[in-house]
Amino acid sequence: MPNYGSCGLDFYVMGVIVLIENLLITRTMHMLEKGLDASALRNKVIADNLANVDTPGYKRSEVLFEEELRKAMGRESGLAGKLTHERHIPIGRKTAFNVAPEVVRSEDTSMRNDGNNVDIDREMAALAKNSIMYTALAQELNGEFQKIKMAINGR
Repeated sequence: MPNYGSCGLDFYVMGVIVLIENLLITRTMHMLEKGLDASALRNKVIADNLANVDTPGYKRSEVLFEEELRKAMGRESGLAGKLTHERHIPIGRKTAFNVAPEVVRSEDTSMRNDGNNVDIDREMAALAKNSIMYTALAQELNGEFQKIKMAINGR
């Protein structure tokens, strides 16, 4: 390897890492990663809801992600500005890569007289559904890694 000096070596290593990421991390893998992140966040939100089932005035929260992802994937053909910093203002369409899970508080209903709107049966069903979704996404991501492993090993 050529002599890059200490600073140059850092840029060289970063360049190699970016190259490997671009070659190995596919769009599918990126979307699966986003799905896993959303599912993990949803699990935390459901756990918070269940922990506060008896807290007077507590309002349940939920995670919105899949619908926003569907909308963004339906608009993939338009133009969009590239965000190079987290504080930049998005220009044009929202791409699937820019969709992030959002936690929203449900203020519209109350299950009891104390103002709490957490329904334990609904939360437990959501927890079971989320667990199945997380497992499915993790298995699919594992399958993507297995494809890469097979390509590297030549089998």
